[in-house]
Amino acid sequence: MVEQASRRPKVVIVGAGFGGLNAAKALRNAPADVTIIDRYNHHLFQPLLYQVATAGLSPGDIAHPIRSAVRKQANTEVLMGQVSAIDKAARRVHIEDRAIAYDYLIVATGAAYNYFGHDEWKSLAPALKTVQDATTLRRRILLAFEKAEMSTDPVERDRCMTFVVVGAGPTGVEMAGAIAELAHRALASDFRHINPRSARVLLVEAGPGILAAFPEKLGNRAADELRRLGVDVRTGAMVEGVSEEGVTVNGELLPASTVVWAAGVAASPAAEWLEAEADRAGRVLVQPDLTIAGHPEIFVVGDTAHTRGEDGNPLPGLAPVAIQQGKYAAAIINRALVGN
Repeated sequence: MVEQASRRPKVVIVGAGFGGLNAAKALRNAPADVTIIDRYNHHLFQPLLYQVATAGLSPGDIAHPIRSAVRKQANTEVLMGQVSAIDKAARRVHIEDRAIAYDYLIVATGAAYNYFGHDEWKSLAPALKTVQDATTLRRRILLAFEKAEMSTDPVERDRCMTFVVVGAGPTGVEMAGAIAELAHRALASDFRHINPRSARVLLVEAGPGILAAFPEKLGNRAADELRRLGVDVRTGAMVEGVSEEGVTVNGELLPASTVVWAAGVAASPAAEWLEAEADRAGRVLVQPDLTIAGHPEIFVVGDTAHTRGEDGNPLPGLAPVAIQQGKYAAAIINRALVGN
């Protein structure tokens, strides 16, 4: 089924994360019809997912309906669906059995974690990108303490109370610190046969330092703070295997019952949909104005885009970057619409 073209210009936004939702809000007064497409019906405040995973917040605290966010925007609709293709020539976005026409397109589909060819590790070392991921990890973390409480085997008890976080970007750093606080503070007095304060939290990073996207001074300071919380920070630590027993790092098996994956990202299939040039992580190589070559009507923002800052380095995949890019793309579209 192909939707009939509207009399007014049509702006389609794929993805309702920080970039997409802020673009939609910036288009609230645009003389156009705006359609937001997302595979979920809620906007997720991803920076706080680690708080849900460590029982600090409930899912409802960080997930809010997309429709509520744009309820007062008369020119905006929300469609829940999975994009399967984008036809640049016909200017249509395909979702399931529908084809949505557009005059301007903003692709803000984010990224997923990269297991570097070892997708079999996903079930053993879940990542943290969705509410479902966070609740799964919360269950695993809390059950690990319960299993330790019930165990009469000191070796198994130690394994249950060992938590390994792979990857020391912002999510990995936050997750490691939150698990340490959970063990050393929140749960410290809740058990009778174990001492949660004796839990081990290891943060392993293949690179030479943590928070590589930030200045080295900040990474060093964060590492010091983590160590003060009781986190064992290991850099230059390459993960070679993940199993039911734990994680193998630089040839050493680290027995652990709970492993969290926060290492590297892989972009959504946007580059394939758009048949656009991409970097090694799959992010679309965009022009300085966030459009793709030869298509000034198509913008790619947030974690889906490979953009460089004034220093020539790629901009980090953080919410403030996505927010600014979403607003910037919307501003260009607004000017074009008014000019028309």
